[in-house]
Amino acid sequence: MPEHQLQIVLVEPEIPPNTGAIARLCAATHTVLHLVEPLGFKLDDKALKRAGMDYWQHVTWHTWPNWNALHTAHPIARFHFLTTKSTRPYTEAQFGPDDFLVFGRETKGLPESLLRENEAACLTIPMLNPNVRSLNVATAAAIVLFEAMRQVRAS
Repeated sequence: MPEHQLQIVLVEPEIPPNTGAIARLCAATHTVLHLVEPLGFKLDDKALKRAGMDYWQHVTWHTWPNWNALHTAHPIARFHFLTTKSTRPYTEAQFGPDDFLVFGRETKGLPESLLRENEAACLTIPMLNPNVRSLNVATAAAIVLFEAMRQVRAS
């Protein structure tokens, strides 16, 4: 296990296959996965396990009853909030080896209050086609995670 680990946070995820795909991404990259409740599925959901295949045993993951519990447990962590409601591209961020990449619900994104409280830490993945609002959360997580990993390796 690496000395430093990037972290992915899913706040109130709703769709089991997306969470399963992100768990598989975390297994492949030694990234810690945090699931902030309420979840839109049960953790024993067949679709969740099917999407993560048999990789769940290789994922370091935690569940949290709410955002405050996660934040309290990691008071000095750097959090980056991914949202369509920012104009700052994720490529302008300087990621560190223990940073948390925070993604919201598939249907609504991150809570407005969380975005307001952390405006300086909000990032977006630019959409070149104005008719496309956002990417699938698993795709977005992979894009930002691999940029963070690239930066961490280069530093």
